[in-house]
Amino acid sequence: MDWQGIWNSIVNFFKSNAWNILWFFVILVVGIIVIKILLRLVKKLLGKTKMEKMAQQFVITILKFVLYLALILLLLSQIGIEISGILTACSAVILAVGMALQNSISNVANGIIIISNKMFKKGDYIITGGVEGQVTDINFLFTTLITADNKKITLPNSNILNGEVTNLGAFPTRRVDFMFSVAYETDVELIKRIVTDVMKSDGRVLLDPAPFCRLKFLGASSIDFAANCWCDNEDYWDVYYYVIENVYNEFKRNNVSIPYNQLEIRERKDAVTMPVIEAPLQKRTEKVREKAEEKFDLENESLTKYLYEKRKSKKGKKGSTEEHPET
Repeated sequence: MDWQGIWNSIVNFFKSNAWNILWFFVILVVGIIVIKILLRLVKKLLGKTKMEKMAQQFVITILKFVLYLALILLLLSQIGIEISGILTACSAVILAVGMALQNSISNVANGIIIISNKMFKKGDYIITGGVEGQVTDINFLFTTLITADNKKITLPNSNILNGEVTNLGAFPTRRVDFMFSVAYETDVELIKRIVTDVMKSDGRVLLDPAPFCRLKFLGASSIDFAANCWCDNEDYWDVYYYVIENVYNEFKRNNVSIPYNQLEIRERKDAVTMPVIEAPLQKRTEKVREKAEEKFDLENESLTKYLYEKRKSKKGKKGSTEEHPET
């Protein structure tokens, strides 16, 4: 091997491209410094906005990728490599990856929208797509819920954004609704007083807005009262059960009747006539069914024997036809 020739080629390359090599390293060092300064400035500016941290991190990641890709292409151009073909190849790769990961990319975009619009946050209790639970994690692809019976549900962000979402933890207070049914002979004012007194007796119930109870429906078997009160979000179920249990106890204390369904029964006096066809059942006539074609069982039968029997059967039918041409 001509080591001297190889060395001379290397020396000649550096001599003829000395300025290009120098500019390559200058651009590399300056480019890295500029990218870091730009990323730091953008991160600082985004930190002053109300954008969620997750969305800020996503913007920083995309910007970082674009800046470093531009630096690499600039360096390749500096040392004389044609970058038009590289750009075409990169475009094709990005297109192919985008088509293959379109669902994942959609989930990422929807995750950013969910966070940016503040549809819900960690700790909120939401109902979506027929499931409900407390939000424990929101990432670029999925949202994780923990149900009341401690089940973990993972939902793609696209499903959440394309459906209806009920956020029960969006506000610090929440209204607790009730419906009470009593007998028609009950004093309306008495029921209103009992229900409101029970709600006001719980210190977790807010007095502004004031607890409410009014007669709402005249049902078939009862008169129905609608009632509600407001409380802090975390006290919802405690207030609900307290009011239900104590209203029931107060109804018993004041001899308030909770009715059963009332049914109107009529006795029929006329004779029931049932039309009957007097003809007896028809006699059974057996259906004529075609004989199923014999099938060959490859696993349990001999192929040679099967072909022999088939051929013998055909010869027998042919001889029978020759002996009785009128058939």
